[in-house]
Amino acid sequence: MAISRDDIEKVALLARIQVDDAQAAALEQDLGNILSLVDQLQAADTTGVEPMAHPLDAVQRLRPDEVTEGNQRERFQAIAPATEDGLYLVPKVIE
Repeated sequence: MAISRDDIEKVALLARIQVDDAQAAALEQDLGNILSLVDQLQAADTTGVEPMAHPLDAVQRLRPDEVTEGNQRERFQAIAPATEDGLYLVPKVIE
């Protein structure tokens, strides 16, 4: 599958990016190479190959879900510039 200069210009317009002629020529070549690689991959015979989630059948070790740090809210809020009812007060940014 090939990609044309018109396709590149349409995508650039939709993405609101400016692509000059030199960039468009390079993109046409690069995207053409990528699409030909995808065509090669699609041509591979995958009958009898089951899909897998991970190629190495890796299993992640899980640790117990335990609290490892105590509640330090009061300590953190003591050094905050402004708090109220356990919440941090920040300056209004948007009017």
